[in-house]
Amino acid sequence: MIHLKVIKVTNSFDKKFDYLANQIRRSSLSVILNIAEGSAKISDKDFNRYLEMAMGSVNETVAGLEVAQEMNLIEKDIFLALENSYSQIVNQLGGFSKKLRTS
Repeated sequence: MIHLKVIKVTNSFDKKFDYLANQIRRSSLSVILNIAEGSAKISDKDFNRYLEMAMGSVNETVAGLEVAQEMNLIEKDIFLALENSYSQIVNQLGGFSKKLRTS
């Protein structure tokens, strides 16, 4: 799963960048946790709100990874692979969210 890849990548950060590594890990985990929490909601409207929060967490994670890449904490090819995976996730979440709004 992608959050495990993010944990592995951020574990290699220099200790002085722990704050960034921790923020990236939290936002990555937030994606999964928001989907899980939202799936327990009774209404599609409520579930959709959690999917939107999950998509926001995707954006936060990618932004953090981009900062890390710009600071040379991760290689560009690793960043691009993670960014691509998160792009696929946000597309899937967006499609599911749209379906919930129209049902």
